[in-house]
Amino acid sequence: MTLPWKLLLLLSIIDHCLDSASYHGPRWRMEPADLFIPVDSIEEEAILTCDAKGTPPPQYRWSLNGSLINLGLDRRRRLSGGNLIISNLDRYQDIGMYQCMAYNTVGAILSRRASLQFAYLDHFKVHTRSAVSVREGQGVVLLCGTPTSSGDLTYAWVFNEYPYFVQQDNRRFVSQQTGNLYIAKVEPSDVGNYTCVVTNSVTKGKVQSSPTSLILRTDALSQKSPGGGLMESRSLAKSK
Repeated sequence: MTLPWKLLLLLSIIDHCLDSASYHGPRWRMEPADLFIPVDSIEEEAILTCDAKGTPPPQYRWSLNGSLINLGLDRRRRLSGGNLIISNLDRYQDIGMYQCMAYNTVGAILSRRASLQFAYLDHFKVHTRSAVSVREGQGVVLLCGTPTSSGDLTYAWVFNEYPYFVQQDNRRFVSQQTGNLYIAKVEPSDVGNYTCVVTNSVTKGKVQSSPTSLILRTDALSQKSPGGGLMESRSLAKSK
C-alpha cells in the first residue's frame, strides 16, 4: 500500500529535524590560562590550552593581540588539537594576549584572553649606598629600590651578614609591595648594615642590593640621607 504524499512529506521533515537536532555549536571544555615563562627557559615550549566540544567537532584558530596567527606560515607555532604550542620562544615576539576561537558549521565561540609573559629579575646597580642616620627612639624607612623585573617578587633584608635576616615584629616590617624596611623606635641594637634581598617566585632567581649602614645620631633630628635616591630616613615618631 502506497503512503499518501502528505505522510511522506511529514516523515521527511521529521527525519530532517532529527538530523538537525544532533548538531550543536561549540561549548568550552577548557580555555587558555595566563602563562609566566622564565626568560632562561626560552628553549622550552609554551602550551596554551583550548578544548571545546560540539557536533561536528570544532576546529580552532588563535589570535595574538587581536591579529589572527597564520599557522601555515609560522614554523614556531603549531596546533595540537586546539592547543597552541610555541617553540623556540622569543621574549619580544611571543609576549602578549592570546585568544582561541572554536568553530563548526553551527557556530563559533571565543575564549577568554590569556596573557603570555616572561618572568625575569635584573641585578641591582652596583654602587655604594649612603649611610642613614637616625636618632634613638625615632622611626626609619630603608628603601629597597627594586631592579627591573617581571613576575611576583618576595622581599627580605639581611642584617649585617648572611644568613641573619631581619625578623619582623612589632617594630620591624618588610613591605611585600615595595620591599622597603620599616623600623619603629630605633634602638642601639638596630645599628648595622642592611641588605635588601629580592626573589622572583617564578624564576627562583635572587639578587641583593649593596649594604646600607644605619647609624645613630645625637646632635640633631634625623633627616633624609644626603644624596637621597634609594635610601632615606623618615621620621615616624616625634622626638620627646
